[in-house]
Amino acid sequence: MGSSPPRTRIIQTWQKSPPNWAFSRLMTSPRPVLEIQDLSVSLGGRPVLQNVDLQVRPGEALALLGPSGSGKTTLLRCINGTLAADAGEIRLQGKSLRQLSPKALRRLRSEVGFIHQDLGLVPNLRVLPNVLTGQLGRQGFWPGLTRVLWPAKNEVERVFRLLDRVGIGDTLYQRVDTLSGGQQQRVAVVRALFQEPEILLADEPVASLDPARAWGVVNLLRGLAREHGLCLIVSLHDLELARDFFPRIVGLRGGKVAYDGPTRYLSELDFKRLYRLEADEPS
Repeated sequence: MGSSPPRTRIIQTWQKSPPNWAFSRLMTSPRPVLEIQDLSVSLGGRPVLQNVDLQVRPGEALALLGPSGSGKTTLLRCINGTLAADAGEIRLQGKSLRQLSPKALRRLRSEVGFIHQDLGLVPNLRVLPNVLTGQLGRQGFWPGLTRVLWPAKNEVERVFRLLDRVGIGDTLYQRVDTLSGGQQQRVAVVRALFQEPEILLADEPVASLDPARAWGVVNLLRGLAREHGLCLIVSLHDLELARDFFPRIVGLRGGKVAYDGPTRYLSELDFKRLYRLEADEPS
């Protein structure tokens, strides 16, 4: 049995960049599929991310926690390649996003599935073409559009199998705007899976759900990530969900990594400190 890390290092002073823990299991596992070094982003002249360091290994699952405005969505967008950082580096599969041509970046982005908080579906299209758009990044616009409009039989069958796996196989030819919110969310999950990513990102997928449905969605994401061998990064506000499903938590506060470690070492008090309002900070 290894000894527990010292509790005094779990939550550091917010004004400083806290050191990340190096877990022995990560140090001996394969090369990271995602490496982030000294990442900083400003939006409208305001710092949103500051000196963020992060490594994620193949098949790893982590919950991204932090108050609103802490930089969670910005970090996910940077990983997805839809937002360029001001400084620092992101490497996917060992390739630096900064050094890629637009075409190569688009192809590499296809290895990152992103389930947006607003889902990003086209409501007046049927489920099938919505899912098929998940492959556009791999094929280029015109070849991809051709496959969306005139899909091969094997692709239709593959979409159906994925929809059936998440419990909505009968919606294949329904318009998205006729589906319930929960069904639409599952369509977004299937679209991300259809692009065959290495990493699956989900931006607050349970923000508007009751506890029972929230548990079901996160359980589904964890199960699918295991089945497909994906890295999974999910932003949440719920410590209990994080404890139930994720062995690792990365906590953001003020755009900095305030915690990066095993879920079992993050206490209720630490969680409250992570979410404490600035007005509540001791002077």
